[in-house]
Amino acid sequence: MRISLRRFIYLLLLAVLSFTLTSACSRNINSSVTNLKQLREDCQVVQHAMGKTCIPRHPQQVVTLWMATFRSTLALGTKPIATAWYAGDSFPEHLQDKADGVENIGFQPNLERILLLKPDLILSTTRFKNIYKQLSDIAPTVVLDNPSPPPPWQKHLEDVAKVLDKEQKSQQLIDRYRQRIEQLKQALGDRRLQMQVSVATVDRTYGIYTYGIKHPTGALLNDVGLQRPPAQSGDFFTKDRISQENLSDIDGDVLFLSYREEAGKKAIERLQKDPLWQKLKVVQRNRVYLVDSAHWYAFDILAMNAVIDDLFKYLVN
Repeated sequence: MRISLRRFIYLLLLAVLSFTLTSACSRNINSSVTNLKQLREDCQVVQHAMGKTCIPRHPQQVVTLWMATFRSTLALGTKPIATAWYAGDSFPEHLQDKADGVENIGFQPNLERILLLKPDLILSTTRFKNIYKQLSDIAPTVVLDNPSPPPPWQKHLEDVAKVLDKEQKSQQLIDRYRQRIEQLKQALGDRRLQMQVSVATVDRTYGIYTYGIKHPTGALLNDVGLQRPPAQSGDFFTKDRISQENLSDIDGDVLFLSYREEAGKKAIERLQKDPLWQKLKVVQRNRVYLVDSAHWYAFDILAMNAVIDDLFKYLVN
């Protein structure tokens, strides 16, 4: 059977086109399979407060949106590139060597600044769940639970460690904390069973407030076995706005009085001029120690270690 030259050329071109399309499709399928396999290898699915997110296995550009998350991440050996903190304030003194180079993106996170940082992981909290969609458009975002009052620092540390695949490290940090508590108990001896330790903070917003056993610092003092004044021995987080007439609520054998930044320091100076302040037995015995609320009020392992350092400094040494 004879085939015209025109038809032969047509069939030849059709064959070439079919071969080209088949090869291209094959390459695309292989490429898609390779990319999907690579995607699965390079990320892990994490369940969190807002659902599931596939995050990098080894994130390098982490942004944290709560200071406790930032400090927990630091303690686990991952240094974030930025964190939410009070705008214009410097990082706490006990973090200066660890936080060098970390950008402060403000207490209310600035989405444009976060975008420019090009993070590969954002660790947020339920406090910012209203901007979860915008954060997720910037980078994979994990939302950690942050009720009010916050969870125990151990729980938050474990939650962060699970995301970063550093659960063994978090357990080591918790074990080390327990060892330091035991060392402090031995150094104090039986004195800790009689000594009433008062803890209060002077704040420009909430006035004077004290710490209960539900606060991390209150729980730490309880772990050591230190006694608390009657007004501070309840099952509560904090009690704020203590009036001048009720200053006896912060009296004790020892008082750790904390403040933050210059405004808090000035508030303490005003308090020290009050005649009722001078009547406190802890004042008369000169056992008031000024400490930094950046770690006495905080919710993380680095802060708790800094509190233990202060207890050794003022109660032992």
